[in-house]
Amino acid sequence: MGTDTVRTEPADDRAGRRREQRGWYFYDWACSVYSTSVLTVFLGPYLTSVAEAAADADGYVHPLGIPVRAGSFFAYSVSLSVIVAVLVMPLVGAAADRTGRKKPLLGAAAYTGAAATAGMFFLAGDRYLLGGALLVIANAAQSVAMMLYNSYLPQIAPPGERDAVSSRGWAFGYAAGALVLVVNLVLYTAHDSFGLTESAAVRVCLASAGLWWGAFALIPLRRLRDRRTPAREAALPGLKQLAATVRGMRRHPLTLAFLLAYLVYNDGIQTVISQASVYGSEELGLGQSTLIVAVLLVQVLAVAGALLLGRLARRYGAKRTILGSLVAWTFTLAAGYFLPAGAPAWFFVLAAGIGLVLGGSQALSRSLFSHLVPPGKEAEYFAAYELSDRGMSWLGPLLFGVTYQLTGSYRDAIISLVAFFVLGFALLLRVPVRRAIGDAGNPVPGRI
Repeated sequence: MGTDTVRTEPADDRAGRRREQRGWYFYDWACSVYSTSVLTVFLGPYLTSVAEAAADADGYVHPLGIPVRAGSFFAYSVSLSVIVAVLVMPLVGAAADRTGRKKPLLGAAAYTGAAATAGMFFLAGDRYLLGGALLVIANAAQSVAMMLYNSYLPQIAPPGERDAVSSRGWAFGYAAGALVLVVNLVLYTAHDSFGLTESAAVRVCLASAGLWWGAFALIPLRRLRDRRTPAREAALPGLKQLAATVRGMRRHPLTLAFLLAYLVYNDGIQTVISQASVYGSEELGLGQSTLIVAVLLVQVLAVAGALLLGRLARRYGAKRTILGSLVAWTFTLAAGYFLPAGAPAWFFVLAAGIGLVLGGSQALSRSLFSHLVPPGKEAEYFAAYELSDRGMSWLGPLLFGVTYQLTGSYRDAIISLVAFFVLGFALLLRVPVRRAIGDAGNPVPGRI
């Protein structure tokens, strides 16, 4: 049905939709640099060193008079940013759906995050509180902006195109992350040649991610357009709106069932991303340079993986392709368990496996969920989706940490994450997606 719609639409409408899709891709290109250069590589170690410089003789800092180990400050700041996002996303999502004015809200969130990231240039000396505040603002703004950005997908792509459009967006993001990370790593490793101290080089790398984010966000903000909707009642406060959204989703239990499956297997994905470097350094004894090259390899191959799985979805359907990717995740983790220590080449093979399934599994999950959202509820439902993606991924790290605490083995900890992919596979397998799409009031694609 979606394909027929595309075939019979006027050429001007089709050209306008293509232009809007190209603009949409560029938001992934703009903001993914923050996730890669700031969160994954530079900010954690640097903010921890700043907190340690401000710590007392016992290694504690005291934000608001609360004693906090300097080594825990970054993790606590990330956790606080998740709490802020949980409060704000449902409120903004409901307001976007009620007013139809998503673009101004997307712009506000994007430039709030970009400005906070650029402000990290001033994170020097013992200014750990400034760093924590900027991280909370940037991370929460990133979550809000991604929720609004994702909610455009069902509006700019008919059902038959969504897998490909979503996959291209992820590919753009991973390509930008890899490109800027290469430039930043050149600057960081050769900082003396540029007349910079190591600290100054890191601050330039952090700030450059914010400038990149702000500059390229102009493209989607120029090309995306608002869809006006009749004004409705005022939005509820954040937690009440989240509760109202979840209650409303109970009228679409199959959509809720997919979201539960996604919550489980995505928790595993996010934990692998965050803990792979710990596994590589602590269990396999690999150096920082090896880990950085592995991150780059993941970024580059995730581009190819997102496009490859997008093509497979067009042939076999998104659900089958996601299920296949979960099988691949399981085998990748099993292979990781047996990696020999001190062997970078095998760790690169593992990174390649992660990269090939990472982008595609996330992109197809996003496009499949877009089919399950009732019309007019896009931003509100994608707020719940984004909370599953960013706000609920705590069980995996907990299982990883508890397993290591009980066994003293990072190998046991990494293999424990297989449970998330096996359970996620079983839950997704039980979701009748064609019926779920029809129950949500959307046209069912020929292949899903």
